Amino acid sequence: MALDGIVTRAITHDLQRCIGARIHKIHQPTEHELVLSIRGAGVQGKLLLSANPTYPRVHWTTSSYLNPMEAPMFCMLLRKYCESGIIEGIRQIDNERVIHIDVKHRDELGDISVKTIIIEIMGRHSNIILVDPATQTIHDGIHHVTPSISSYRIVMPGSNYTPPPDQSKTNPFVIDSEEQFREAYEHTTEGSAAGKRLVEAFSGLSPLIAKEIAYRAGSDAEDTGAIWRSFESFIGEMRSHRYFPVIKTDETSGKMFFSVTELTHINGDEASYPSVSECLQAFFGDKAQRDTVKQRAADLIRFVQNEKAKNISKITKLEDTLVEAKDAEKYRVLGELLTAYMHQMKRGDTTIELVNFYDEEQAVVTIELDPQLTPSDNAQRYFRRYTKHKNSLTIVAEQMEIARKEIEYFESLLQQLDNAAITDIEEIRDELVEQGYMKERGRRGPKKKKSLKPTLLRYTSSEGVEVYVGKNNTQNEFLTNRLASPSDTWLHTKDIPGSHVVIRGGDFGNATLEEAAMLAAHYSQARDSSLIPVDYTFIRHVRKPNGAKPGFVIYDNQKTLFITPDEGRIKSLVSVSS
Repeated sequence: MALDGIVTRAITHDLQRCIGARIHKIHQPTEHELVLSIRGAGVQGKLLLSANPTYPRVHWTTSSYLNPMEAPMFCMLLRKYCESGIIEGIRQIDNERVIHIDVKHRDELGDISVKTIIIEIMGRHSNIILVDPATQTIHDGIHHVTPSISSYRIVMPGSNYTPPPDQSKTNPFVIDSEEQFREAYEHTTEGSAAGKRLVEAFSGLSPLIAKEIAYRAGSDAEDTGAIWRSFESFIGEMRSHRYFPVIKTDETSGKMFFSVTELTHINGDEASYPSVSECLQAFFGDKAQRDTVKQRAADLIRFVQNEKAKNISKITKLEDTLVEAKDAEKYRVLGELLTAYMHQMKRGDTTIELVNFYDEEQAVVTIELDPQLTPSDNAQRYFRRYTKHKNSLTIVAEQMEIARKEIEYFESLLQQLDNAAITDIEEIRDELVEQGYMKERGRRGPKKKKSLKPTLLRYTSSEGVEVYVGKNNTQNEFLTNRLASPSDTWLHTKDIPGSHVVIRGGDFGNATLEEAAMLAAHYSQARDSSLIPVDYTFIRHVRKPNGAKPGFVIYDNQKTLFITPDEGRIKSLVSVSS
């Protein structure tokens, strides 16, 4: 669902509290996104500015971001002109999806300058541009727009800033009378639905909001007067900044919509939020993060999938070898027969027919001979073939078991990558390097010291008990083997790749046990299933076998719960990174 001018108005109003605050730090975790750490004037938090082509947005965020070792050029430029600067003004341009942030900054010489960060939320044309407001000269943009890309405007260092094309629509917030409304409304396509005409007439109204205004007009939606009254009421709410951030799921299509007003025309489940930022983070956060993780982890996912496929192919080949090896006994019998009837053979024979005295029916068998070998050597040839096949049965069985364990290991890594946050990816990559599957990537600059204490997810149950979750093997091993106490309760999905979960202490009830089991199921390969088996036991009954893969443990004295994850209940648990 597109972020329209009405939502942009709510965001801009929410950001007014930044005025007077200082931009403490600037980071660019991805090619499309900036994170500004804001402090002062009673405000402290992280502001996300995103020009992501799929999920462009601006809002406060509590998410964690992994910053590159070297800051991109645009980030360095913003640090030069805006870091430690004071935010002097934040405004929306007309009712469009454009926000200007004015920053007062003192340069290296002590001179004060003002720069404007312009955020254009325009779908795939979204951009973040740093401009000198005195000359309207562009310092740079997070995305460059060259003459070959656009004939309308250029976004390059040194060029003059040109706003996005005017759509020749009326700003709904300048409408003060029914006469003004009719003049704008009646210049649209006559005969079209009311919602469509509102979109044509007024800037910043998405089809979703326009449909809501038309729906609120009731059965008189074809009457311009009724549409005016509904429009006036809605714009009055927005003008007074009476917002109701909400995410609604259509009960028919299952599609999710967000808005800053009630969506009465949609039937379905509704979740309301205290602020527009929390609403946007809830709607976009997981989607955008999953996309970012997939981009960052794309090479890892391909590598792990290829390794898994190699082992599946290896098992297929080993199964063929196993079939051949099962003929070992046949070669021993043939060797015995040749030994027993050796006096009937001579060098140069290519075959011999002998009675098989091992067979109940005393059948005659034809045995192929190597004419270059003596009768004794021919017999020994079959005995050697028997020994080779017999030995290969043991070797093949061992190799198949190794391959199966490799497949289980790579399946667990794929599950971990599916649940990974940005900060988890490098831990998984480092593990593959340590295990000898991948070569360490060449990195410029000093080698980053590996943290001795990985970051874990820490939840607080409804009973106030701490529950820890490891999202990859590094975290699982630290949680189970080092952090947890012998009397803590350990949970894991039964025979399904997933996370280690630990309930700290023994003073908890059924509610905490159920919630911990839900977390184990949620962070597993079976997260979308129901009645998922989750084993639980004390940590003292969990151990890692010698030589086992990272994250692999065996356990006993367990009990099993069958649990269906309740997403609402999981989200209600307070979670932090620890």
